[in-house]
Amino acid sequence: MQSSLISYYEDFDNAACDDAPAAPKNPQLTQPPGRKPMTAQVNVPLNSRGKLASTLPAEQLAEISALFEFRRTGYSLDAPFYTDPTIFKIDMEAIFGQHWIFAGSVAELPEPGDYITVDYGPYSLIVLRNDDGGINVMHNVCRHRGARVLTESAGSTGNLVCGYHSWTYSPEGNLIHASAPGEAKFDKNCFALKRAHSREVAGLIFVCIANEPPTDFDETSKIFEPYLAPHDLSKTKIAYQQNIIEEGNWKLVMENNRECYHCDGHPELACSLFPTWGLTEGLIPAHLEEVWDRNKEAQSSLEERCRRYGLPYEVVEELDTRIAGIRISRESLDGEGESFSADGRRLSKKLLGDLRDFRLGRCSMHLQPNSWFHFLGDHVITFGVFPINEHQSLVRTTWLVADDAVEGVDYDLEKLTYTWKQTNLQDKAFVELCQTGAGSPAYEPGPYMKSEYQVEAFINWYVQRVQEHLA
Repeated sequence: MQSSLISYYEDFDNAACDDAPAAPKNPQLTQPPGRKPMTAQVNVPLNSRGKLASTLPAEQLAEISALFEFRRTGYSLDAPFYTDPTIFKIDMEAIFGQHWIFAGSVAELPEPGDYITVDYGPYSLIVLRNDDGGINVMHNVCRHRGARVLTESAGSTGNLVCGYHSWTYSPEGNLIHASAPGEAKFDKNCFALKRAHSREVAGLIFVCIANEPPTDFDETSKIFEPYLAPHDLSKTKIAYQQNIIEEGNWKLVMENNRECYHCDGHPELACSLFPTWGLTEGLIPAHLEEVWDRNKEAQSSLEERCRRYGLPYEVVEELDTRIAGIRISRESLDGEGESFSADGRRLSKKLLGDLRDFRLGRCSMHLQPNSWFHFLGDHVITFGVFPINEHQSLVRTTWLVADDAVEGVDYDLEKLTYTWKQTNLQDKAFVELCQTGAGSPAYEPGPYMKSEYQVEAFINWYVQRVQEHLA
């Protein structure tokens, strides 16, 4: 497939002084003529027309559109979805350029002036805690010559100073200093940093660079906030953060996460996570029947405790029937049922938030397009996937503990992180095997098993979103 194309980066009008994104409008239900009905009606952003599509040669655009249109349901994607640089750039526009993306947690920005930088595809964002306690999100691109303003992944700052020519911006992104001897004066108001949208829900921070973000995120937030709020992330701190670069397309990373068919390859995780996850009656292999019975008994006990404490536990699964696709539930763990350890016992002595019991299994949440989470009684683990290019992805894992937990006293850092450090390395290897295979001329999409239904849901969601963008 032809991969050369006109640059798809947005052209900004420097003469315009109002650089803030337009206020979201009420989206309307749209259905392009001739489009096959989707599985459910969804709100389509009014500004969803793609810029890249308008620059591609007609033949190339038709070829790409056909890949989406004739994607075989229930089968993995064709190889170009994982290997073609043009499709990757479409992903960056249609998915990461239009939707709410998980960026981090409040534990990463506890004080005014604290910031993280979030990079994906061609984009780099500054996510900063302001003096009022809110979140400012700005494109990490100086308005002078385009240099990165902040080069560290995290830190604390007052004003934002570009290291190239010392153009200086306020925490809100306003240009406050750009003097040079002999230069004519110009209107600084016209050269503020480009702004993006942010949302903070139950201690999780989300960003969106679209002019008009999808508004159904409000509805999705109402689903997951009651599950997460009792863990109170505002009273947590970072115990450890791990960044892994996987040599694989971002979709392969997400597909790998959305199933446990491969969980025999996670011996450390299998000590506490029931390997029957994703299976139902009639799908249990003979060697897992005893585990399945133990899982059902543990789940029944967990649900009884949840009802006693007023904690929601029911499965909510709308992975491909809404724009902000979600799956959330509270599920039992094996052994003592408290945490991700060899015997299922707690890994930190401090309960989170206002929880009253360690034996609460895990509250597991998947959010489209780039994140998943495990909320336990003693700690929280967040996972974010940030695409680098068509064959590389950054996976960021963050372990959070109670803010008054003391390392070496209340938790052992090596034990706290051991299970998921090992699991992440194993998943990295699995993803890279698939990326290598997708590059082979012998690759052909294969069928998903019944236990991989969430992978199918993710792919269905992805195909719908990109088709809306290309329409």
